[in-house]
Amino acid sequence: MKKIVLVIALITSLSTIAQDNHYNIVSYTDDGTKAPNTHYIGEAWLSRLLQEDNELPYNVVKATFKANSTLDWHKHSTPQVLIVVDGIGYYQEKGKAPYKMKSGDIIKCAKDTEHWHASSKESDVTYLALYSGQTPTEWTEVVTQEYYDSVAVKLGKE
Repeated sequence: MKKIVLVIALITSLSTIAQDNHYNIVSYTDDGTKAPNTHYIGEAWLSRLLQEDNELPYNVVKATFKANSTLDWHKHSTPQVLIVVDGIGYYQEKGKAPYKMKSGDIIKCAKDTEHWHASSKESDVTYLALYSGQTPTEWTEVVTQEYYDSVAVKLGKE
């Protein structure tokens, strides 16, 4: 009996030590914080998963746009990658036709390319945005509700 108690005490103390390690862990499942309604229409939630530093040359942000929400036209000084993890949304680069993005899509936008992305009219969309944050996003033009609605009609219902 003493051996069993000793083994249990040893396992408990080792698991406590193992759990005491300091890892830099954030949860992907956190909703994040509601974004200030500055450069978009609707409702958006942002969660900064990884922040650019000396060892990591880019940010990873989880963004969730509620249905019928859109970002304004903007561009980044570095390439941006969008990984759509849930839902359906819209993506468009200046001078190109809009695209209906969906879960599983990976979109690479070249640096200094004006673009916008959004949820669809009926579906939320969640994506991971990978980009360098050395230079702030440059907001270029408002995406009006009328323009967004015209894109929704063009791309059809889900």
